[in-house]
Amino acid sequence: MSIKSDIADVLVIGAGASGGAFCWSLSESGAKVVCLEQGGWVPLDAFPTDKAESAINWQTDFNPNPNLRQLSEDYPVDETETPISPLMYNAVGGSLIHWGSHFPRFHPSDFKVKTLDGVADDWPMTYQELEPYYDLNDNMHGVSGLKGDPAYPPKPTRPTPPLALGHSGEVLARGFNKLGWHWWPSDNAIPSVEYDGNSPDHGGYLRSMTSSDIVYWPKALRRGVQLKTYSRVREILVDKSGKASGAIYYDKNGDLQIQKARVVVMAANGVGTSRILLNSKSGLFPEGLANSTGLVGKNLMHHPCGMVVGLFEESFEFKGGPRGSSMLSQEFYETDSNRDFVRGYDLQVLGSEQAPLASALGGLLGLPVVWGQNHHDEFAERFRHTIGISIMTEDLPEEHNQVRLDPIHTDSHGIPGAKINYTVSDNTHRMLDHGLERASEVLKAAGATKIMSAHIRRNCGWHLLGTARMGDDPATSVVDRWGRSHDVSNLFIIDGSIFTTSACINPTSTIEALALRTADYLKGEGSATIG
Repeated sequence: MSIKSDIADVLVIGAGASGGAFCWSLSESGAKVVCLEQGGWVPLDAFPTDKAESAINWQTDFNPNPNLRQLSEDYPVDETETPISPLMYNAVGGSLIHWGSHFPRFHPSDFKVKTLDGVADDWPMTYQELEPYYDLNDNMHGVSGLKGDPAYPPKPTRPTPPLALGHSGEVLARGFNKLGWHWWPSDNAIPSVEYDGNSPDHGGYLRSMTSSDIVYWPKALRRGVQLKTYSRVREILVDKSGKASGAIYYDKNGDLQIQKARVVVMAANGVGTSRILLNSKSGLFPEGLANSTGLVGKNLMHHPCGMVVGLFEESFEFKGGPRGSSMLSQEFYETDSNRDFVRGYDLQVLGSEQAPLASALGGLLGLPVVWGQNHHDEFAERFRHTIGISIMTEDLPEEHNQVRLDPIHTDSHGIPGAKINYTVSDNTHRMLDHGLERASEVLKAAGATKIMSAHIRRNCGWHLLGTARMGDDPATSVVDRWGRSHDVSNLFIIDGSIFTTSACINPTSTIEALALRTADYLKGEGSATIG
């Protein structure tokens, strides 16, 4: 084992959304920052969606499910006891390699669900505290959108104009208008015009042009951040006083190394961070690091998604606009006492055109075109004639939903994999039922001649949240309002693990805003932690 003689001021584990934003911001202070990432760089043009082979890549080496992708930098995730497959990507940029660039913010109400609705817990911060970091992050990404959405407090003019709704979006807008329901063009981390030296990406590629490997990492590297790729962390080390002292990791050659540090920051996603902390057992921390409450890995939240697809007589051609959601409705976002569930969901309108193979395999719905005598007729009915609406629900935290170590299935270095135990709550099932009915209404109002739906999609585990929850009370949370471990004063967590609740909106904007906020804390009030 080789021990690096140079001690980093801050060691960051993971180079995804939170790790990239954090490293860029903290590097401004002049601190010596080292980041370990178990994957590598993915070329920008590695997976264009306008090529026929992209649909094959999606099923193989670019599959969002690590169990199907099985690259050397992946680790196994036992998903036999969950109806939702956890999806992630190990690379510089993390799971943003796959994302649709949908970039909404949480609502003010999302930070105080206990106060408002008597469920879960309030966050130890407010929307107003996070708002400056939302604004900064939007500007870094060149977010496209339209100012004035009545569902939110006033936001600054979006850095770039909104992307086109596209033909399918225009059709669905008519449906929402007919019903009198809220809709608004989505904020997307896809600049609509040239921005910060990057050409606009109107959805022609699977990759967003403003993922963290494009926005944050080049700037962080120019400031002196040291990024070590293909470096898999086995465990976090602690000294005799119980402080984090660095990490043991396997380098790209498979050799065991030790990187010492004054501060350790976890940014490995809601599964990966728990996996490393639980594997970091010692005499001082026999149940894993930062786990005196036994809460590390527990309270896993996804965003269980239903899907409704409408078939239309007219043909839809993709002519620009976001690859992900072009528009969203927050008509059913907040709790309504007239409904049989608490909290809410949003409706996200998705693009229509997919490659022929993707359409045959089920496209947005996940229901393949059946083989047999009517296969070609059914394919022709669907291909370029569908619009999908995703129902994204708020998942409330429950301790039995958790990430555990899986000693049976290990990665290529023999480190235990992860096992997911997760069930969808009755509240969420009722929410999905309601959402499927409302989405069907919109599609019919827009002119759909046929409706197909799926109550819950298995391949929707993009958002891995809550497994090291934030809170003021050390007895009921893992980290404080800055992401600092209650147990280990120089250990911070900045990824989606720290979410107290999940809201019903995509989390990337909030994840990066939280990371930027923690970096500011370490540059200011918490600078003594670095020394």
